[in-house]
Order: sequence, then C-alpha cells, then structure tokens
Amino acid sequence: MDLIETTRQFVAEVLADEPSTHDMSHIERVENTCMNIHKKEGGDLQVLRLAALLHDVGIVREHKEGGNHAQYSAEIASEFLREKGAEAELIDHVTSCILTHRFSRGMQAQTIEAKILQDADRIDALGAVGIFRSLVSMGALRALKHTIGTVKETSMNAYTEDPFDGFYDYMERKPFKIMERLNTETAKEIADQRLAIMRMYLEQLKEETL
Repeated sequence: MDLIETTRQFVAEVLADEPSTHDMSHIERVENTCMNIHKKEGGDLQVLRLAALLHDVGIVREHKEGGNHAQYSAEIASEFLREKGAEAELIDHVTSCILTHRFSRGMQAQTIEAKILQDADRIDALGAVGIFRSLVSMGALRALKHTIGTVKETSMNAYTEDPFDGFYDYMERKPFKIMERLNTETAKEIADQRLAIMRMYLEQLKEETL
C-alpha cells in the first residue's frame, strides 16, 4: 500500500468516532478539491494530498482537551510520516501546510500547497454542504458541552439560547468573509458559485421565520 492510501486508512481510523463535521467525508472532499485546484494552480500533488488527509487528524484531541487542532494535527502528522519513513523535507512541508490551514486562526500560507489547502478547506464551508456542515457542527458542539463540558471558544455562536441566532451569527462571521481570504483564482470561482446558493438559502430562511 502506498503512502497516500496508508495515510487515508490511518486517518479514517482516528476519525471513526468524530462527532462533528471534521469527519472522513470532509477530509476526502478537501482532498478532492485540492486536486481540482492543483490542476490549474500547480504545486506538489503528494504534499497536497497528504496535508489534506492529515489536516484535521487532531480534532478528536481538541474535542477532549480544547486547544488548536491544527497544532495537534501537525504533531500527529509529523510522527506518523516519520514512522512511515518519509523524508524530513516532505514531513516539514506537509506539517507547515497543516499548521496554517485553519480559518479562525487567520494564519498566512506561504507555499502554493499551503494556499491550496487553505482554500479547499474553506470551500467546504460554502454552498449546500457548508450549510449542512454548520448545522450538524452546531448540534455536535452543543452536545459535547452538555455531555463532557467541552466548549470551543472559536465557535461560541453554537451555544446561543436560540439556535437561529447562532446560525445567523455564524453565517455573518464566516462564509461571507471567506471570499476575501481565498488565495487562488480557481478557488474564488468555486466559492462564487457556492455563495450564491447560501444567499438564496438565507433569504428563504428569513422569509419563513419572520
């Protein structure tokens, strides 16, 4: 089994009980989007795919302990790739992409691979799948708070008394600010189409809840 598929299997095992939306379906959508952006923007495809597969592998630890899953993911990725005999240069490149991927941390990506990973991860918060993920994530975060007491400080809108208030706050804070923080023209084209869907949904939601 090659390194990509070995990594995929490892991540699937780690995220098997992931309760929110950083699950394996998210991972593989980000991987596919990275590959699509790569066709026009270039970059090292192996680095991209490994970074995409490993970018959220630390989320389970974040749910339990708090902190920053990007940092945890980079640490886990480094250890895993080292155990699999990857070269130090490859490990450093992959982990640097992972460290800068997270939207809420506002970190600047330095390489084309890191920029594409940022873009692909952010695109998965847009469109129909973005709406679906935000609602599932809010429910999961509320459940984690009530069951094990974990509160995600970067997602406080998940805990509002009225879930509609939290959802509108989330939409204002993240999806419609993503466009200005994308790196590549290819990603911007995809985002433009997906944001149109989100605008239509919000208009209909507000009409039905007035």
